[in-house]
Amino acid sequence: MSVFGIGLAYGIATLVVMFSGMPIAFALGAVAVVFMGIYMPAASLDTVTQNVYEEMASITLLSIPLFILKGAAIGKSRAGQDLYSALHAWLHRVPGGLGVANVFACALFAAMAGSSPATCSAIGSAGIPEMRKRGYSGGFAAGIIAAGGTLGILLPPSITMILFAVAAEKSLGRLFLAGIGPGLLLVSLFGVYAVIRFRQEYAAAEAIYKNGGPEAAILARDEYTLAERFSVLPRVIPFVLLLTGVMIALYGGYATPSETAGLGGLLALALIAAIYSVWRPSDLAPILKSTIRESTMLMMIIGMSLLYSYVMSYLHISQSAAESVVAMHLPRWGLLFAILVMVVVLGFFLPPVSIILMTAPIILPPLRAANFDIIWFGVVMTIVMEMGLIHPPVGLNIFVIRNVAPDIPLREVIWGTLPFVLLMMLAVLLLCFVPGISTALPDLVMGPDGSR
Repeated sequence: MSVFGIGLAYGIATLVVMFSGMPIAFALGAVAVVFMGIYMPAASLDTVTQNVYEEMASITLLSIPLFILKGAAIGKSRAGQDLYSALHAWLHRVPGGLGVANVFACALFAAMAGSSPATCSAIGSAGIPEMRKRGYSGGFAAGIIAAGGTLGILLPPSITMILFAVAAEKSLGRLFLAGIGPGLLLVSLFGVYAVIRFRQEYAAAEAIYKNGGPEAAILARDEYTLAERFSVLPRVIPFVLLLTGVMIALYGGYATPSETAGLGGLLALALIAAIYSVWRPSDLAPILKSTIRESTMLMMIIGMSLLYSYVMSYLHISQSAAESVVAMHLPRWGLLFAILVMVVVLGFFLPPVSIILMTAPIILPPLRAANFDIIWFGVVMTIVMEMGLIHPPVGLNIFVIRNVAPDIPLREVIWGTLPFVLLMMLAVLLLCFVPGISTALPDLVMGPDGSR
C-alpha cells in the first residue's frame, strides 16, 4: 500500500476509535500498536515500552506533574476565592467591575495553576454565583469564566506550552515569555468586553425600572471602605509573591523549569498550610489525589501521543504530509491560515495536548520552510486551541462551567462564550499584523533568537 493509503487508513482508524468513546490515550496507543503490527517489523512490538520511555525521557516533561501539584494546592484551598474577593473589592467602582475582577482573577490564578479547567473551577465556583446574585445574565457570567479559564494554557506556567516547547525543540523560557504579551492583550480585550456588556445589561435593567418594572439586582452598587479593601490583601499577597518568585527563578536563570516547578509546588503547599491550616493528611489527600489523577491522565496521553507520532514518522506519513503541504505552493499566509483552520477543526474533538503532539511533526517543517518564527507560531496556535476549549461540541471549559453552575442552560453557556471566541480571533489577527506583541519581551529578556 502507498504511503498515502497508509496515512488515510491511519487517520480513519484514529477517528473511528476516538468516536467509539475510548479514552484518548488508549485510542491513540491502540491505533499505533495495530499499525506497528501490520506495517512495521514484528520486533518493533517488543520495543513499544522502550520507545514510549525514550520519547518521554525529557527533563522538561518532569515539570508537568510538579506544576499540577502547585495548581492543585491552590485550587483545592480557598486561595482562588480569596483572590477573587480581593480583586472585586478593589475593582467594584469600575462599571462591570465584578466581571473585570473575574477576568483578572482568572488571569492571576491561571498564572499560578497553569491549567484551564482548574482555573474555571476555582474562580467559577465563587465568581458565577456572585455575578448571578448581582444580576448578571447566566450566559454573560458563564462566558467570562469559561473564556478567562482559557488563559491557563497561554500564561506561564502553561502545561500546553511545555509540550509545544518539547515538540518544537525550542526554549521553554522564551516560549513562556512570548505568551505574556498576548495573555495581557486577551485580558484587556475580555475586560473591555465585560465593561461594554455590563453597560448594556445595566441600561436594559434601568429602562425596565424607569417604566415601572422591578428593580433588578444589577442596579445595586457595592461599597467597600479603604480598611475593608486592605483587609483582604494579607491572604492574597503571599500567592502573588509566590508567582513572582517562580517567574524570577525561571527567567533569571536561577533554576531550570523542573526545579522551578518543584519549588513552586513545595512553596504552594507551605503557604496553604500556613494561611489555611491545610496540613493534616485528611486535608492533603484531595490535593494529592487530584495531582496523581490529572498527572497520570496527562502523562498517559503524552506517552501514547508520542508513540502515535513515532509510528507516523516511521511510516513516513508525517513527512509525506509535510511534503504535500509544501508542494501545494500556498502563499506564506495562506499556509498559516490553512494550518490554523486545521487546528480549529481538531479542536472540535481533541484537547490541546493531543493536537500539539499529533500535528507538530506535520506542520512545523512547512512553517520553518516558510520562515515563520516558531516561538511566535506556538503562541498563535495556543490562542487558536484556546478557542477549542470554549466552542462546541467538545469545549472542555463549557462542561466545567456546567458542573460549577448546573442551573445555567447549556445553550446560554455556549452563546455566552461566542463573543470571547471572536475576541480571540481578533487577538490572532493583531498578532499577525503586530508580531512584536509576542516576540518583543523574549528578545528583550533573552536576546534575539537566531534559530527561528
